[in-house]
Amino acid sequence: MPPRSPLDRLLELLSLERLDADLYLGETPAGEGRLFGGLVAAQAVMAASATVERGDLHSLHAYFLRPGAHAVPIRFVVHRIRDGKTFTTRRVVAHQGGEAILGLESSFTLPESGIAHQDAMPEAPAPEDVPDWEVLRAAMLHQPQAMRPQPIEVRTCDPDDPEGKPQEPSKRVWMRPAGPVPDERRLHEALLVYASDRTLLSTASRPHGLPWGKRLAASLDHAMWLHRPARFDDWVLYASNSPVAHAARGLVLGAMYDRSSARIASVAQEGIVRIPRV
Repeated sequence: MPPRSPLDRLLELLSLERLDADLYLGETPAGEGRLFGGLVAAQAVMAASATVERGDLHSLHAYFLRPGAHAVPIRFVVHRIRDGKTFTTRRVVAHQGGEAILGLESSFTLPESGIAHQDAMPEAPAPEDVPDWEVLRAAMLHQPQAMRPQPIEVRTCDPDDPEGKPQEPSKRVWMRPAGPVPDERRLHEALLVYASDRTLLSTASRPHGLPWGKRLAASLDHAMWLHRPARFDDWVLYASNSPVAHAARGLVLGAMYDRSSARIASVAQEGIVRIPRV
């Protein structure tokens, strides 16, 4: 058997096991440090989606309650809050090792015609013309071995200053899955949720000269609105800015655009950004 790609492995992790009515089990990968919160949120969305017969995911609000651990299964308990004519609401609590690590509310809706407008997509160089996020990260850490194969390819238009000079609190990155994605809308929704947790807290770190290796950061809460049915099989521009930070907490707002310049999602996240003690 050929080795599985990082994307194949992620797709496997998004395939949950049904244990009972509204109870699901998700596996986690081996690794060090805290589990990536975007994975837990994406798995929680898959658990919620498994109980929804109609409609597309259009919003979620999540709290990261405790750091998740690698190589320890997560149980997802789904609460059916509402099944309406247009909107369906689900609450999911993720438990690991007997403790809640994430609480997520999600809403699904049926297509509807009505008002429509959006801000213009920010100007950005093409993804083929900007460097890979992992290459820059390894170079900044002076650790070539730090390059990590990723299921989502990220290329940055606005690299962090390697010397830690303060920069504007904004960033543009291109993202796409690192391989083909099955034509299943629930997977595309979950992959967008997974990707939406990437790069945000680095945006809040930029004005303070805290690139990789010089900061400790962790997401506290995360909100996302999908304005169009999810489709994540090509490059998406993820533009973010941090309008405020205080008491070691930074707020970041993000917007996702497809290659046709349509805004497909909006994101808001607050996280802890700390300077490591020497």
